[in-house]
Amino acid sequence: MSFSIEEKQKLEKMGYRFVGNHNHAAAKICHWTKKSILDEGFCYKQKFYGIESHRCLQMSPSIPFCHQKCSFCWRDLSATSVKWEGHYDDPGAIIDGCIEAQRKLLCGFFGNAKSNLEKLDESQDPTNAAISLAGEPMLYPEIGDLISEFHRRKFTTFLVSNGLEVEKLKNLPEEPTQLYLSLDAPEKQTFNNLCKPQVNDAWDRLNQSLELMPSFDSRTVIRTTCVKGENMKDHQSYADLIKKADPDFVEIKAYMFVGYSRQRMQRDNMPSLSDVEKFALEIGELCGMKILDKMEDSRVVLLG
Repeated sequence: MSFSIEEKQKLEKMGYRFVGNHNHAAAKICHWTKKSILDEGFCYKQKFYGIESHRCLQMSPSIPFCHQKCSFCWRDLSATSVKWEGHYDDPGAIIDGCIEAQRKLLCGFFGNAKSNLEKLDESQDPTNAAISLAGEPMLYPEIGDLISEFHRRKFTTFLVSNGLEVEKLKNLPEEPTQLYLSLDAPEKQTFNNLCKPQVNDAWDRLNQSLELMPSFDSRTVIRTTCVKGENMKDHQSYADLIKKADPDFVEIKAYMFVGYSRQRMQRDNMPSLSDVEKFALEIGELCGMKILDKMEDSRVVLLG
Protein backbone atom coordinates (compact mmCIF):
# COMPACT_ATOMS: atom_id res chain seq x y z
CA MET A 1 0.00 0.00 0.00
CA SER A 2 1.15 3.59 -0.46
CA PHE A 3 0.41 5.01 2.98
CA SER A 4 1.73 4.38 6.46
CA ILE A 5 0.12 2.73 9.48
CA GLU A 6 -0.35 6.21 10.97
CA GLU A 7 -2.17 7.43 7.85
CA LYS A 8 -4.39 4.36 7.88
CA GLN A 9 -5.23 4.94 11.56
CA LYS A 10 -6.08 8.56 10.78
CA LEU A 11 -8.57 7.41 8.16
CA GLU A 12 -10.06 4.89 10.57
CA LYS A 13 -10.66 7.69 13.06
CA MET A 14 -12.58 9.46 10.27
CA GLY A 15 -14.89 6.45 9.93
CA TYR A 16 -13.17 4.41 7.21
CA ARG A 17 -13.06 0.64 7.73
CA PHE A 18 -10.43 -1.17 5.69
CA VAL A 19 -11.27 -4.64 4.47
CA GLY A 20 -9.28 -7.55 3.06
CA ASN A 21 -5.58 -8.18 3.61
CA HIS A 22 -3.91 -5.45 1.58
CA ASN A 23 -5.31 -2.15 2.91
CA HIS A 24 -6.55 -0.70 -0.37
CA ALA A 25 -10.32 -1.19 -0.05
CA ALA A 26 -12.65 0.35 2.52
CA ALA A 27 -16.22 1.23 3.38
CA LYS A 28 -17.54 4.29 5.23
CA ILE A 29 -21.06 5.08 6.36
CA CYS A 30 -22.49 7.93 4.34
CA HIS A 31 -23.98 10.92 6.17
CA TRP A 32 -27.25 10.30 4.30
CA THR A 33 -27.42 6.64 5.28
CA LYS A 34 -27.45 7.72 8.93
CA LYS A 35 -29.96 10.48 8.24
CA SER A 36 -32.28 8.07 6.44
CA ILE A 37 -32.25 5.53 9.29
CA LEU A 38 -33.29 8.35 11.64
CA ASP A 39 -35.95 9.57 9.16
CA GLU A 40 -34.15 12.92 8.95
CA GLY A 41 -33.61 13.05 5.19
CA PHE A 42 -32.04 11.20 2.29
CA CYS A 43 -29.42 11.54 -0.43
CA TYR A 44 -30.06 13.26 -3.75
CA LYS A 45 -29.44 9.85 -5.40
CA GLN A 46 -32.69 8.70 -3.81
CA LYS A 47 -34.58 11.76 -5.04
CA PHE A 48 -33.09 11.68 -8.56
CA TYR A 49 -32.65 7.96 -9.22
CA GLY A 50 -34.64 6.03 -6.60
CA ILE A 51 -31.63 4.66 -4.68
CA GLU A 52 -32.63 3.99 -1.06
CA SER A 53 -30.13 5.86 1.12
CA HIS A 54 -30.40 3.40 4.02
CA ARG A 55 -29.43 0.52 1.71
CA CYS A 56 -26.51 2.20 -0.04
CA LEU A 57 -22.96 0.88 0.50
CA GLN A 58 -20.36 3.64 0.12
CA MET A 59 -17.04 1.99 -0.70
CA SER A 60 -13.89 2.08 -2.80
CA PRO A 61 -11.46 -0.63 -3.91
CA SER A 62 -8.62 1.89 -4.35
CA ILE A 63 -8.42 4.27 -1.40
CA PRO A 64 -4.73 5.30 -1.82
CA PHE A 65 -4.70 5.53 -5.61
CA CYS A 66 -5.80 8.35 -7.91
CA HIS A 67 -4.49 10.17 -11.01
CA GLN A 68 -5.40 13.56 -9.57
CA LYS A 69 -5.01 15.65 -6.43
CA CYS A 70 -8.00 17.96 -6.87
CA SER A 71 -7.83 21.12 -4.80
CA PHE A 72 -11.50 20.81 -3.84
CA CYS A 73 -11.25 17.16 -2.70
CA TRP A 74 -12.23 16.73 0.96
CA ARG A 75 -9.70 13.91 1.40
CA ASP A 76 -6.12 13.94 2.65
CA LEU A 77 -4.14 13.63 -0.59
CA SER A 78 -0.63 13.60 0.88
CA ALA A 79 -0.13 9.88 0.23
CA THR A 80 -2.18 9.53 -2.96
CA SER A 81 -0.32 7.59 -5.65
CA VAL A 82 -1.17 7.11 -9.32
CA LYS A 83 0.65 3.77 -9.60
CA TRP A 84 -0.84 0.66 -8.04
CA GLU A 85 1.60 -0.76 -5.51
CA GLY A 86 1.64 -4.27 -4.09
CA HIS A 87 -0.89 -7.08 -4.10
CA TYR A 88 -4.65 -6.71 -4.02
CA ASP A 89 -7.70 -8.49 -2.68
CA ASP A 90 -10.22 -10.22 -4.91
CA PRO A 91 -13.68 -8.71 -5.50
CA GLY A 92 -15.61 -11.24 -3.41
CA ALA A 93 -13.44 -10.63 -0.35
CA ILE A 94 -13.78 -6.87 -0.76
CA ILE A 95 -17.58 -7.02 -1.01
CA ASP A 96 -17.92 -9.42 1.93
CA GLY A 97 -15.65 -7.18 3.99
CA CYS A 98 -17.47 -3.96 3.08
CA ILE A 99 -20.90 -5.39 3.93
CA GLU A 100 -19.63 -6.68 7.27
CA ALA A 101 -17.93 -3.33 8.02
CA GLN A 102 -21.15 -1.46 7.22
CA ARG A 103 -23.13 -3.70 9.58
CA LYS A 104 -20.66 -3.12 12.41
CA LEU A 105 -20.61 0.64 11.84
CA LEU A 106 -24.42 0.75 12.00
CA CYS A 107 -24.84 -1.47 15.05
CA GLY A 108 -25.10 1.53 17.42
CA PHE A 109 -28.34 2.57 15.73
CA PHE A 110 -30.06 -0.48 17.26
CA GLY A 111 -29.71 1.32 20.60
CA ASN A 112 -31.07 4.62 19.29
CA ALA A 113 -34.76 5.13 20.05
CA LYS A 114 -35.02 7.49 17.03
CA SER A 115 -34.04 4.75 14.56
CA ASN A 116 -36.57 3.51 12.05
CA LEU A 117 -36.28 -0.21 12.84
CA GLU A 118 -37.61 -1.35 9.47
CA LYS A 119 -34.98 0.72 7.64
CA LEU A 120 -32.31 -0.41 10.11
CA ASP A 121 -33.10 -4.07 9.43
CA GLU A 122 -33.01 -3.42 5.67
CA SER A 123 -29.71 -1.54 6.00
CA GLN A 124 -28.01 -4.79 7.03
CA ASP A 125 -28.41 -5.99 3.44
CA PRO A 126 -27.43 -3.09 1.14
CA THR A 127 -28.66 -3.11 -2.45
CA ASN A 128 -26.62 -0.34 -4.09
CA ALA A 129 -22.85 0.08 -4.25
CA ALA A 130 -21.62 3.67 -4.54
CA ILE A 131 -18.11 2.94 -5.82
CA SER A 132 -16.84 6.41 -5.10
CA LEU A 133 -15.62 6.81 -1.52
CA ALA A 134 -12.01 7.80 -2.24
CA GLY A 135 -9.40 7.21 -4.90
CA GLU A 136 -10.02 6.28 -8.54
CA PRO A 137 -11.85 2.92 -8.70
CA MET A 138 -10.72 2.25 -12.29
CA LEU A 139 -7.17 1.81 -10.97
CA TYR A 140 -8.20 -1.33 -9.06
CA PRO A 141 -6.89 -4.16 -11.29
CA GLU A 142 -10.14 -6.18 -11.11
CA ILE A 143 -12.70 -3.37 -11.32
CA GLY A 144 -14.70 -5.16 -14.02
CA ASP A 145 -14.97 -8.31 -11.92
CA LEU A 146 -15.93 -6.21 -8.88
CA ILE A 147 -18.87 -4.70 -10.80
CA SER A 148 -19.89 -8.14 -12.08
CA GLU A 149 -19.77 -9.63 -8.59
CA PHE A 150 -21.91 -6.84 -7.18
CA HIS A 151 -24.45 -7.49 -9.93
CA ARG A 152 -24.36 -11.24 -9.26
CA ARG A 153 -25.39 -10.36 -5.71
CA LYS A 154 -28.33 -8.28 -7.03
CA PHE A 155 -26.73 -4.89 -6.29
CA THR A 156 -27.04 -1.85 -8.50
CA THR A 157 -23.71 -0.09 -9.03
CA PHE A 158 -22.91 3.62 -9.30
CA LEU A 159 -19.34 3.94 -10.55
CA VAL A 160 -17.68 7.37 -10.29
CA SER A 161 -14.57 7.87 -12.41
CA ASN A 162 -12.29 10.72 -13.40
CA GLY A 163 -12.15 9.23 -16.90
CA LEU A 164 -8.38 8.84 -17.13
CA GLU A 165 -8.31 5.03 -17.54
CA VAL A 166 -9.74 5.09 -21.06
CA GLU A 167 -8.79 1.56 -22.18
CA LYS A 168 -10.10 -0.05 -19.01
CA LEU A 169 -13.32 1.93 -19.33
CA LYS A 170 -13.64 0.83 -22.96
CA ASN A 171 -13.05 -2.83 -22.09
CA LEU A 172 -15.21 -3.26 -18.99
CA PRO A 173 -16.67 -6.80 -19.19
CA GLU A 174 -19.87 -5.53 -17.61
CA GLU A 175 -21.13 -1.96 -17.40
CA PRO A 176 -22.14 -0.41 -14.07
CA THR A 177 -25.79 0.45 -13.53
CA GLN A 178 -24.81 4.12 -13.68
CA LEU A 179 -21.52 5.54 -14.93
CA TYR A 180 -20.40 8.94 -13.69
CA LEU A 181 -17.58 10.87 -15.33
CA SER A 182 -16.25 13.91 -13.49
CA LEU A 183 -15.94 17.05 -15.62
CA ASP A 184 -14.59 19.79 -13.38
CA ALA A 185 -13.15 22.26 -15.87
CA PRO A 186 -14.13 23.69 -19.26
CA GLU A 187 -10.60 23.62 -20.68
CA LYS A 188 -7.09 22.30 -20.09
CA GLN A 189 -5.51 25.14 -18.10
CA THR A 190 -8.30 25.31 -15.52
CA PHE A 191 -8.29 21.51 -15.35
CA ASN A 192 -4.55 21.40 -14.63
CA ASN A 193 -4.76 24.21 -12.05
CA LEU A 194 -7.76 22.79 -10.19
CA CYS A 195 -7.54 19.00 -10.59
CA LYS A 196 -3.73 18.76 -10.45
CA PRO A 197 -3.32 15.59 -12.53
CA GLN A 198 -0.32 13.37 -11.87
CA VAL A 199 -0.18 12.16 -15.49
CA ASN A 200 0.89 14.36 -18.40
CA ASP A 201 -1.92 13.59 -20.86
CA ALA A 202 -4.82 13.76 -18.40
CA TRP A 203 -6.92 16.29 -20.34
CA ASP A 204 -6.58 14.26 -23.55
CA ARG A 205 -7.54 11.08 -21.71
CA LEU A 206 -10.60 12.73 -20.18
CA ASN A 207 -11.74 13.90 -23.60
CA GLN A 208 -11.31 10.37 -24.99
CA SER A 209 -13.55 9.05 -22.19
CA LEU A 210 -16.15 11.72 -22.93
CA GLU A 211 -16.13 10.58 -26.57
CA LEU A 212 -16.53 6.97 -25.37
CA MET A 213 -19.52 7.73 -23.15
CA PRO A 214 -22.22 7.54 -25.85
CA SER A 215 -21.26 3.89 -26.50
CA PHE A 216 -22.43 2.86 -23.01
CA ASP A 217 -25.83 1.21 -22.68
CA SER A 218 -25.99 1.97 -18.95
CA ARG A 219 -27.31 5.25 -17.55
CA THR A 220 -24.60 7.89 -17.93
CA VAL A 221 -24.04 11.06 -15.93
CA ILE A 222 -21.57 13.92 -16.13
CA ARG A 223 -20.80 15.34 -12.70
CA THR A 224 -19.37 18.83 -12.26
CA THR A 225 -18.20 20.18 -8.91
CA CYS A 226 -18.60 23.96 -8.97
CA VAL A 227 -15.83 25.91 -7.28
CA LYS A 228 -16.66 29.62 -7.12
CA GLY A 229 -13.91 31.80 -8.57
CA GLU A 230 -12.22 28.78 -10.19
CA ASN A 231 -14.27 26.79 -12.69
CA MET A 232 -17.71 28.45 -12.96
CA LYS A 233 -16.94 30.07 -16.32
CA ASP A 234 -16.79 29.43 -20.07
CA HIS A 235 -20.28 27.92 -20.27
CA GLN A 236 -19.98 27.24 -24.00
CA SER A 237 -16.93 25.02 -23.54
CA TYR A 238 -18.71 23.00 -20.86
CA ALA A 239 -21.72 22.65 -23.18
CA ASP A 240 -19.51 21.46 -26.06
CA LEU A 241 -17.90 18.81 -23.85
CA ILE A 242 -21.28 17.68 -22.54
CA LYS A 243 -22.69 17.42 -26.07
CA LYS A 244 -19.69 15.27 -27.02
CA ALA A 245 -20.38 12.90 -24.11
CA ASP A 246 -24.15 12.90 -24.72
CA PRO A 247 -24.99 11.77 -21.15
CA ASP A 248 -28.47 10.94 -19.87
CA PHE A 249 -28.04 13.48 -17.08
CA VAL A 250 -25.68 16.17 -15.82
CA GLU A 251 -25.27 16.84 -12.10
CA ILE A 252 -24.05 20.33 -11.28
CA LYS A 253 -23.00 20.30 -7.64
CA ALA A 254 -21.50 22.86 -5.28
CA TYR A 255 -18.06 22.43 -3.81
CA MET A 256 -18.43 22.12 -0.03
CA PHE A 257 -15.88 23.68 2.32
CA VAL A 258 -15.25 20.50 4.34
CA GLY A 259 -12.46 18.11 5.30
CA TYR A 260 -8.93 18.62 4.04
CA SER A 261 -10.11 20.90 1.24
CA ARG A 262 -10.20 23.65 3.88
CA GLN A 263 -6.39 23.62 3.79
CA ARG A 264 -6.43 24.38 0.04
CA MET A 265 -9.58 26.41 -0.59
CA GLN A 266 -11.47 29.30 0.98
CA ARG A 267 -15.03 29.38 2.30
CA ASP A 268 -15.78 31.91 -0.47
CA ASN A 269 -15.11 29.14 -3.02
CA MET A 270 -18.36 27.45 -1.92
CA PRO A 271 -21.23 28.56 -4.18
CA SER A 272 -24.82 28.90 -3.02
CA LEU A 273 -27.62 26.81 -4.50
CA SER A 274 -28.76 29.86 -6.48
CA ASP A 275 -25.21 30.22 -7.90
CA VAL A 276 -25.26 26.56 -8.95
CA GLU A 277 -28.77 26.84 -10.38
CA LYS A 278 -27.86 29.89 -12.49
CA PHE A 279 -24.69 28.18 -13.75
CA ALA A 280 -26.62 24.98 -14.58
CA LEU A 281 -29.37 26.90 -16.36
CA GLU A 282 -26.90 28.67 -18.64
CA ILE A 283 -25.07 25.45 -19.51
CA GLY A 284 -28.36 23.62 -20.03
CA GLU A 285 -29.57 26.22 -22.51
CA LEU A 286 -26.36 25.81 -24.52
CA CYS A 287 -26.45 22.02 -24.69
CA GLY A 288 -30.19 21.45 -25.03
CA MET A 289 -30.94 20.33 -21.49
CA LYS A 290 -33.27 21.66 -18.82
CA ILE A 291 -33.34 21.55 -15.03
CA LEU A 292 -35.23 18.42 -14.00
CA ASP A 293 -34.72 18.53 -10.24
CA LYS A 294 -32.59 19.96 -7.46
CA MET A 295 -31.79 19.27 -3.82
CA GLU A 296 -31.14 22.18 -1.52
CA ASP A 297 -29.27 20.34 1.26
CA SER A 298 -26.68 18.99 -1.20
CA ARG A 299 -26.66 22.13 -3.40
CA VAL A 300 -27.04 19.98 -6.50
CA VAL A 301 -29.02 20.56 -9.70
CA LEU A 302 -29.97 17.83 -12.18
CA LEU A 303 -29.98 18.55 -15.90
CA GLY A 304 -31.56 16.23 -18.43
